[in-house]
Amino acid sequence: MTRRFNVLVFLVVMLLIAAGGMVVVWAQHDDEEPVTILGTWTAKQAEQFETVLRDFGIPFRYQGTAAQREVLLSKVQSGEPPDIVIMPGIGELAEYADQKLLKPLNGLYDPQEYGAPWKSTGSSSEHVYWVPVKADLKSIVWYRRGHEPPGAPAPLRSWCIGMGDDGASGWPGTDWIEDLVLQQHGPDVYEKWALGADGTQWWRSGPVRTAWEAWAGLLRQDREAARDALLTDHRGAPDGNGLLFDGRDGCALEHQGSFATSFYKDDARHARLTDSAPLLPGGGSRVRAREVTGDFAALFSDRPQARALIRRLASEEGQQKWADRADVFSANPRVKPRGGAVEREIARRLGAGPRCLDASDVMAPAVRDAFYEAVLLTIARAAAGQDPDIPDLLRDVQRVQDAQSAGSRAAPKTVCSTR
Repeated sequence: MTRRFNVLVFLVVMLLIAAGGMVVVWAQHDDEEPVTILGTWTAKQAEQFETVLRDFGIPFRYQGTAAQREVLLSKVQSGEPPDIVIMPGIGELAEYADQKLLKPLNGLYDPQEYGAPWKSTGSSSEHVYWVPVKADLKSIVWYRRGHEPPGAPAPLRSWCIGMGDDGASGWPGTDWIEDLVLQQHGPDVYEKWALGADGTQWWRSGPVRTAWEAWAGLLRQDREAARDALLTDHRGAPDGNGLLFDGRDGCALEHQGSFATSFYKDDARHARLTDSAPLLPGGGSRVRAREVTGDFAALFSDRPQARALIRRLASEEGQQKWADRADVFSANPRVKPRGGAVEREIARRLGAGPRCLDASDVMAPAVRDAFYEAVLLTIARAAAGQDPDIPDLLRDVQRVQDAQSAGSRAAPKTVCSTR
């Protein structure tokens, strides 16, 4: 019920009482309405998240969807945004902040509890508009226990690759290219590319083109394998155990974030991980830095209950409950992971060495979407035995980059940590 409706109900009740009527009416006030939350977690992880929220004692209503971008845009355009949104797209959140649709989180959490690059993802102004409530490690390759890969690039047939996604197909391919840029050229170049810095046409630059050509060269090794990658969901079959354990012959390696364990289900105990750098196309690369990603909470509402829920979720105690309940990882280094050696190793790598946020998550939504499209076109042309025409694809993405405004006031100004 809206505030206006609540006031109207109250006045009607008062009039009836004054007239001697015997009608009893109960009205739910604004401060008793559940906090609405929109996120990407569904199925088991959504259930685990809701269990954590119930411990906070704040009424809530959670909606999880893989098509979050579209659902959020629809809600915003209809004038009924959720109180809280949790999403990986910092570039998208920055646009909402620039439209003055997000409420500052100042005072709701201590940024010093989060190491770089997490605490540097606020705005350049005096306000902070989002906080990481879940973190994941990229720049890793998964393999089956007892089948450790050699320290050299593997042929395309050895890779478990899927580009499909309910809401944003193509993003797994951007992870490959991002990792290649990061390992081949280091954090400084990677950060400037992600931010579109220095006025350089980064999409047409040597570092990005070289990385893209290396990835396209891998795809051109096998047209059938490239076609399978284009048509396969990144989580594997709906009733399966993720790409690494889906039973396909020869599929032994998966370039996927630490969240892959949720797809592996019971087989996760048989999964092991290693650094991606030596296994990427071209090979021989040392680990220059690690790509990381996160899910960031932001406020569309200034309701006290919504602010209180953010405060609880972003706290060390709230993050520890979330990690214990769902085997997820936190950007807060004080939060200890639950699980075995693999989980401890992920947490260690999340907290050590130079780290860079996922580049496509930082980019403006229009640029990010053009990135996804170029990735899918590259795979489609490889599957068809055609020249991917990489210069032309990158020229198109650069045009989208050039069409963006001078820059978002709320967008992060740094993407990589220095240590």
